[in-house]
Formats: sequence, C-alpha cells, structure tokens
Amino acid sequence: MISAPLQGLPDLPDAESFRGFRAAPSQWLPIALDIARSHGLDTSTPHVFVTGTNLVVGLGEQLILKIFPPLLRAQFVSERGSLAQLKGRLDLPIPEIVAEGEHNGWPYLVITRLSGALGSEVWPSLPEAQKERVLRQIGETIAAVQRAPLGPLAQIEPRWDDFMRGQMRGCRARHTRLGLAPKFLAGLDDLLRDAEKLIPMDAPPVILIGEYIPENFLLACDDDQWSLAGLFDFGDVLAGWRDYDLLGPGAFMAAGRPGRVKNLLEGFGYPKPDFALKRRLMALMLLHRASDLNSHICIEGWQERADDLIELQELIWAT
Repeated sequence: MISAPLQGLPDLPDAESFRGFRAAPSQWLPIALDIARSHGLDTSTPHVFVTGTNLVVGLGEQLILKIFPPLLRAQFVSERGSLAQLKGRLDLPIPEIVAEGEHNGWPYLVITRLSGALGSEVWPSLPEAQKERVLRQIGETIAAVQRAPLGPLAQIEPRWDDFMRGQMRGCRARHTRLGLAPKFLAGLDDLLRDAEKLIPMDAPPVILIGEYIPENFLLACDDDQWSLAGLFDFGDVLAGWRDYDLLGPGAFMAAGRPGRVKNLLEGFGYPKPDFALKRRLMALMLLHRASDLNSHICIEGWQERADDLIELQELIWAT
C-alpha cells in the first residue's frame, strides 16, 4: 500500500499571519498528526496547547510535538541545541529529543513530556515558605545550567556583546514606547552609563535560558513540600553574562519580598547583594529582550513606592 503524501504547511509572510494560523488548530492539527504518524507515533489522544509561541500538540501522556515556523527557526536551533547540550547534566528533568525533522521548511521536534503541575497554576497559591523554597531551587537550577559547558551553543546568535549594545541603543525608545513613567526614564541615561562598566561584555559566557518563569517549569508535591519537578522551553537561549537569568524569577516571583529575594540569590550563589549587583540587575532588567517593567514587575503599587530607578532597584531586590 502506498502512503498518502503529507499535507503541506503554508508559506506565511510574517509573525501576525503565523499567530492567526496558530490560533486556528483546525488548520494545522491534521498536518501535525500526519507528521507524528510519519514517525510511527500514537495520535489517538492529541492535545493542543493553546499558549506558547509555536505549534505544540501533546501526543498522549508521553510525547510532545513542537513545530516551528520558518521565521522562528532560531528558536528551533536554540531548543534542539540546548536539550542536546544539557542532556544528563542536570538533576532536574528536562525534555529529551525523540525525533526531529522538517516539513515544508518548518522544522519540528518530538520531545518527551515531563510530569508535574505547571508552575503558573500552582505558584499563586503556595504558602510563603514554599515560595521561598522553590525560589532557592530555581537559583540552584540556574547555577547548575550555567556550569554546563557551552558546546555548540557558543555559536548561537546574537553574541552577547552585540546583543547588549543593541539593547542599550534601543533602551530609551523601547521604554518610552511602553509607557515607563518619566521619573524612571529620567535616570535611564545614568543607569546605561553605569551598565557599560557593570555588565561584563567579554567575560566567559554561560548558557542563559532567558525565561525562568512559572510558565516554563513544573512543580510536584511530596509530603506537603512543593519542589521543582521539570524545566522546559529552551527556545530563547543565549550565551552571555550569568546574572541575566535572575531577572525572570526576580520580576515575576520574588515580588520584592526579602525572604524570596534572599533564597533566590543564595541558591544562585550570591550570599548578599551589594549596591553594584542591584544596579547591574536593574540595568539588565531594562535591557532584557522582553523587558516591560509596567507588565513584569509583580510588586503591588511599585510605581508609587519608588521615585527613581535607584529606589526601584532597592524595592525589587530588597534584602
């Protein structure tokens, strides 16, 4: 018997057209299942993940198929390279690559599905002591990832110094457009001048995941103790200065609470932050590729509680 040819994926001109395509699973799920069947995988109980950036479908309880549009090929390269480089190097489970390929110019990965509860679903209801515990584990995990050798990830683009200098050039325009309050914009030039000295441009780079946020990790409960149970989504990996990866948990999870900040930083290996470290973290937060302080700082009333960027860094990294 001759197999029917796989259905084709479309040629989409831009990110907006891809988002529209992704939002209509009826257009792409049959193609995804065809791809899965071409690898002999079970497609009897597919589950479409509606959040995220790419086309993602669960294949039963064991596997996930992730399809990347051509315009996000860099994310495929990052994810594939990171999973291969970190395999067997962490105590924390991460997905393993089962199969990979390309269809109509759309690269894809079949990866193992991790067990656990999504961090974003569990985190808000955790008791404070449990949040501190998890943040310490996140700090330890960041440090463990950064101890892994870069391998081929050393070649990933953009290079750290080019990336940082580009972010610095566009920093004021970005935060003006995003509506950062004038009292914070007023201190931006001073902060960027400090950043030139505080952020190492040519230090030995490490693996940067970029997004240690609740949406990208799993938690599990054992004897009433919640712990990290898995880490996934490696599509935005960079190679650069280590402190960059403290920004996600610092903004979204620590919430300016001294106990949380202390546990995150101690887990990472910083016993007590000094002014220079807080200043560097404030600069990096404004220079992050996804930076939007108005949306990302999870401290109630922070706009009123700080009068300038120096007060803001003390509020975010309170100890």
